[in-house]
Order: sequence, then C-alpha cells, then structure tokens
Amino acid sequence: MAAPMLSVLPAAAQSQSPISSSSLDVDLNLKPNSAPLSSLAMLEALPQGQRVFAITPERRALLNTIRFAEGTWAQGSDLGYRILFGGSLIDSLDRHPNRVMRTARYASAAAGAYQFMPFTWALAARALGLAVFHPEAQDQAALFLVQRRGALPLADLGELTPQLVSLLSPEWASFPTMRGHSFYGQPVKRFADLKRFYDDNLAQLRSALGPAEPPRVCEPETSLRCRLEALDRFGPRNRPGA
Repeated sequence: MAAPMLSVLPAAAQSQSPISSSSLDVDLNLKPNSAPLSSLAMLEALPQGQRVFAITPERRALLNTIRFAEGTWAQGSDLGYRILFGGSLIDSLDRHPNRVMRTARYASAAAGAYQFMPFTWALAARALGLAVFHPEAQDQAALFLVQRRGALPLADLGELTPQLVSLLSPEWASFPTMRGHSFYGQPVKRFADLKRFYDDNLAQLRSALGPAEPPRVCEPETSLRCRLEALDRFGPRNRPGA
C-alpha cells in the first residue's frame, strides 16, 4: 500500500515530490550466527543513529539519476542540494527549510537534491542521526530511502532496470511505475531517458576510478599461507576460544 501524501498543499493538484510515512521495515541489527558479512554490509548494519551508507559508483549513479529526474541535477554541481520546489534556492543548509513554495499548479515543501518532504527528511534524519541538511547528509538520507524500499540490492548490481525504477516510484514521483506512469499521477520521466542518463553517468564514474587492479595470485596455492588467505575471502576464521 502506498504511503499517503503529507505536508503538501494542493494548488491545482498534489506536489511533485512524494513522501513516505509507513513505519520502518528494515532490520538494522546484526543477527547472531548469521553468515559473515562483507565490509560494506557490516558498515550498513550499524544501529540507527550510527549508520553510514558507502557511496559506490553504482549508488552515486542512482543518486545522480534521481536528481536528474527531480530536476535538481544542475550539471552535477552542489547547487542542486539547495533547490526548493519551484526552483528557488535555500539560503542555509543547516536544516530542512520546511517552507511551502507554490507554482501555477502545485504547492509543496519539498527541498534539496532529492526533493525531501519535511516528514520524509525527519524520518531519515532520525534514523541516521543527521543533524544538518548538508549534501553528504542528503545523500545518506536518499540511500536510506532507497534501502527502505528494498531497492538497494538492485541498485548495487549497476544496472537501471524497470523493476528498480518502479520500486522507487512511490518515493520519487518523477520515477515511472512498471506501466510508465507516476505513482502519484504527476509528471514523470521516461524510463529510456533515465536509463540513458544512468548508463552515461555510471560509465563516467567508473572511468574516473581508473582500471581495477588485477587480483593478486598467491603462490604456491597449496601452501598454508595461501590456504588461509583463501579462507579469509569467505569470512573470518573460527579461532580457538572465540
């Protein structure tokens, strides 16, 4: 069931930016006896208020694509983090401005690179312990919303699919559903345009990192050292007394 629209004052219709109001449905705690976690997974399994999302090229490309869809891309400049609904700019990034802006057809308090509604921002800020509205905080809050929609594993695959975009359509009205329409009946970007932007952006981000280093080969493979290194790749070893 879609989250209801809150904090939006209709001028002729609802705001362009959706919000989420359902309760948190993500277990952020590590489970005993669970399989070993990767360093990235361990980073993202911290308790609420201590959690930090890693920013990989795949995740950055998705964040940039959301900005492209929401009209805050601003050629990748930090100016996009200051944009209010309607195009005005925020004077300070110390906090979410929580200011209703009006256009000819809509009125909304959405703000920032990901057009956070005040309720949505408060939800993410409380969960992540964010005290400011700075660009880094906005990125973290957006990834929190992606993860909350169950879309982070798909995002990490490095491919923008209709399924991924549809999962996020209740969060960002500019993302189309599987039928190609906005979840909220508002203006929407075509999937083909989103994918084109995403693919180009991801290629640039990966290129900026340079070629990946070839994996180091341990020799001789039958040595105890090489065997222990191989085991380490599958997770921490059990130690006596541990």
